Amino acid sequence: MTTVTAHAATGCGVNYTVSSQWPGGFTANVNVDNLGDPINGWKLAWTFPSGRQVAQAWNSTVTSSGAQVTAANVSWNATIATNATVSFGFNACSTRCGPRGTRASASRSPGATTTARRPTTPSTPRG
Repeated sequence: MTTVTAHAATGCGVNYTVSSQWPGGFTANVNVDNLGDPINGWKLAWTFPSGRQVAQAWNSTVTSSGAQVTAANVSWNATIATNATVSFGFNACSTRCGPRGTRASASRSPGATTTARRPTTPSTPRG
C-alpha cells in the first residue's frame, strides 16, 4: 500500500492597467486570475515608488505602510473559484494627496466586475 499526500494546486496571474492619468496621480484597475484550486480570502501586496500612495479603492480593502501596499478581499469577493477573476481598482497619487498609512475605503462601484480568481504569493505582487 502506498500513501499519497494531496496538495492544493496554486497559481495566479495579475493584470494591472492604468485607465487614466493626471499630473501627480492615476487610476488603476487590477484583475487577479485564479489558475489553481478555489480559495476563500485573498491578499495582493506591492511596493510603490517613493512618494506614491492609494487615495481611494473599490472592491478591496487597501492598507499601506510606507511604500508597501496590500489589497485584500471584501465580503462579496472573498470566495474565488478556479478559472475565475476578481477585479478591484484604486486611485493613487503623490504624498500631497493625503496622509500616508491611511486606510482606503472599500465600496462597490456600479458596473464593477466582482467575479473571482486567485492572487499570488510571491513578494511583489503577492497575496
